[in-house]
Amino acid sequence: MAITQAMCTTFKVNLMKADEDFDTDTYYIALYTSSATLDASTSAYTASNEVSGTGYTAGGKPLTVSTAPTSSGTTAYIDFSDVTWSTATITARGALIYNSSNSNAAVAVLDFGGDKTSTAGDFTIQFPAAGATTAIIRIA
Repeated sequence: MAITQAMCTTFKVNLMKADEDFDTDTYYIALYTSSATLDASTSAYTASNEVSGTGYTAGGKPLTVSTAPTSSGTTAYIDFSDVTWSTATITARGALIYNSSNSNAAVAVLDFGGDKTSTAGDFTIQFPAAGATTAIIRIA
């Protein structure tokens, strides 16, 4: 079992079919344990090996677009506001961003590089700065 950071193939296909709309669709982020298998071939949200614990609800949390789709040079990108699970007791190895407005279609897999834990505290996903070389979702 492994979590491999990637932009999901389903997302790429949905972009070409005009099935992604960051202005109107609702995107979520769900957390996963080290037992999960997530990679570019992940096609949709699954509850299999999703984190469970105090302060976490299955399906994760909705994301807020902090930087609407834009571009710099030849790279298009989008960014989200940081997400926090307060007073949480959980351990997560990675996450899945998915589009709940489009049959829970997978967008991107995040690999934390190891287990991250909170014990009755905040568990925060801090997204990188919005930019052509740093945004969490970018197409060059």
